[in-house]
This record gives sequence, C-alpha cells and structure tokens, in this order.
Amino acid sequence: MIAAPGERVYGQALEPRSYTNTPVGINFLLLGYGHTQGDVGFDASSPIKDAKFHVDAGFAAYARSVDVWGLSGKVLSVVPFAEASGSATAAGQSKERQVFGLADPILRASVNFFGAPALTMEDFPRYQQDLIVGASFQMTVPLGQYNSDKLLNVGTNRWSFKPELGMSKAWGPLTVEVIPAITFFTTNHDFFGGKTLEQDPIYSVQGHLIYEFARAFWAALDTTYYTGGRTTLDGVQGPQLENVRVGATAALSLTRYQSIKLYGSTSVYSRNDTGFWVIGMAWQYRWGGGL
Repeated sequence: MIAAPGERVYGQALEPRSYTNTPVGINFLLLGYGHTQGDVGFDASSPIKDAKFHVDAGFAAYARSVDVWGLSGKVLSVVPFAEASGSATAAGQSKERQVFGLADPILRASVNFFGAPALTMEDFPRYQQDLIVGASFQMTVPLGQYNSDKLLNVGTNRWSFKPELGMSKAWGPLTVEVIPAITFFTTNHDFFGGKTLEQDPIYSVQGHLIYEFARAFWAALDTTYYTGGRTTLDGVQGPQLENVRVGATAALSLTRYQSIKLYGSTSVYSRNDTGFWVIGMAWQYRWGGGL
C-alpha cells in the first residue's frame, strides 16, 4: 500500500491569525472537520505508481490564553482522528486500503514577545495592534493508529518538533503575517517491511493577507512554501520535497461566545507529484476571562 498521507502533508497547514493578542484567561473549545485529497509521490525507481489518497479528518481541541511574565501567550492541545483511504499500483498489481483511527495528538505553546502585552478583558479595548513578533513550539506525539505491515496509516510512529517565528503587522483593518518554521522528525525504526525511515527537516514559510470587514467577520488570502524533507529508507535517499500552496480562510462570530471558520487550499506547484487540496470548517466556543 501507499505511504501514510500524514508523512507527506504534515507541516503544510495554513493558519492565519496565529499571532494576535487575546485577553488572558479565555478558554477555547474547537471542533472541526476537513477533507484532503491528492497524490503521493515516490522515487522513479519505486515499484509503487499512481498513488492517490483521500482523508476525512476531525479534531477536538482545547486552548487557553495565558499571561507569560507580562506577555500574551497561548497553549493548545489537539486530538485528531481520521478515516484515510488510498490506492496505488504496486509491482503491476492494483492495491487499495481504508483505515480509521486516532491520529497523532498535537501540543503547542506560543508567546508574543513584542507588541502584544498580556491584558485583561477590561483593559483590552484600549489595545491597538501595530507590530507583533512571537514564537511557538509545536510537537506531535506518536499515539495514532499505526500498523507497520501496511504503508497507509493514520499515525506516523515518530515524534515531530516544530519551532516557529511569527510576525504580524496591522494597518487599520488590514494585517500581514509572515511565519517561517522548521519541522524536525525522529526516526521511525518500524516502517513498512521492518525498514528504518529517516527524514530531513522541512523548511516552510507562510504568508497571510488578512482583512477585518467588521468586528464579527474577517477573511484571509493564504500561501505557504516549503522545501526539504528528503526521506531515507534503509540508507536509500528519496527526492527532496518542494511545494507551493495557496488558499483562503473566512471566520464569522455567531455570538459573543461562538464562531465558525471555513478554509480551503490547494497546491499550485509540486516538485514531486505530491499535490493535494483541502477544504474544511471549524466551530469554536470560548468562555472565561471576563467574557
């Protein structure tokens, strides 16, 4: 079967407004769904050809805005789950597989160390954004469904670590965000067929052009470029990844406590036939912090 789609698409999410100021003490509950569909690229010498996948994924997440020694920050935990299916031609034979299970949980912590002081809900109306500079650290925990006898899995059987820098500059209702990051992967010593899978870091940069049409509605044009991520399987190197994606995001506040977000993105350039598209939505409920 084909390689886990998570191995190929990880780290390419488009997340506008990742670096904003939020009153401290607010809790966020998020529930979401996304559909991903595309191709999986292999080295030309591989016997696996015409590999395709689609994933229907959901997630539940909890976040909280915090005071980090006078600076605004946020902690986040995500529990994703997915149904993935794939097809490919291997050694001249058509293969298919479908799998459902828990994906690798995500933990993330961020802090804005310039331009976004920690504020209470009472003080927040007097705040006006100019330039925000922040950083985050994200990791995935290898607890997702994984079977080394199969190439298509929901989990990845390895840790990943992603340090990130974020810069957000506002001009009235218009905000521009630039977010460079590096994703590191540990070695999977129990890959398909008992082989060992290693992967070089993925270098990525996101850009977002965000416009706030009203206090209750904003929309963004999104793009990301990433490269690196060359895999080595039992000492045999694969090709380097390279991809450019574009997308759009829109969010609407339904009430003081609830909002919804719609998003979509697609590959516009793919070096190794690893293009895919994504559509999804998320519902958010927030409470605490003086709301």
